[in-house]
Amino acid sequence: MKRSKINACIKDMERLVRENGFHLPPFCSWTPKEWEDKGHEYDEIRDNMLGWDITDYGLEDWDKVGFALITLRNGNQNNPKYKKVYAEKLLMLKEGQHSPMHFHWKKSEDIINRGGGTMIIHVYNDDGNEELADTDVCVNSDGRSYYVPAGTGVELKPGQSITLWPHQYHDFDVKPGTGDVLIGEVSMCNDDNTDNRFNPPVGRFPKIEEDEEPYRLLCFEYPKARE
Repeated sequence: MKRSKINACIKDMERLVRENGFHLPPFCSWTPKEWEDKGHEYDEIRDNMLGWDITDYGLEDWDKVGFALITLRNGNQNNPKYKKVYAEKLLMLKEGQHSPMHFHWKKSEDIINRGGGTMIIHVYNDDGNEELADTDVCVNSDGRSYYVPAGTGVELKPGQSITLWPHQYHDFDVKPGTGDVLIGEVSMCNDDNTDNRFNPPVGRFPKIEEDEEPYRLLCFEYPKARE
């Protein structure tokens, strides 16, 4: 994925965030130069991968398959230094864009439509062998529990949410004609290195072609703390 495309995606999400009246924490606006002066007092950001995350899932076609994300807060199940047992993200899904089918081994999460268009989440159960089961799926949405056939696309308009449980397959789309969606995620601690099972398998982080200077650093690019 070209750095110029990553930069454009970040600027586009900044616009969508502003349009929906959401305010980002200060570290989301730090430049690469400003990061060079940050000491160990900001290790929580580095260690827990807070900040910007632009992914094309290694497929190099972000406009069709991809996501723009910001991890706002996160604990760390692998490091007792960090006591938070929860995480929060903002995500942008463009109209016409798709985020692939996957489940999480450990994480349960609420996915919330924070504004914009109508998002669609297709849901399946895991069949016990990490494949898509042809069984009815229990949907938990804004205090309501009900069952839908496997593969049903659950629509979420602004303000609506769905709870997704470990081993519950899901993907993300936007209802055509409704516009880009700003998505919220409130969850258990997030670990994108080990807790995603994609079906079919894809990558998680992009390979970056440096065709211009970075506008913001991604969450896996921070320099080591200044001593």
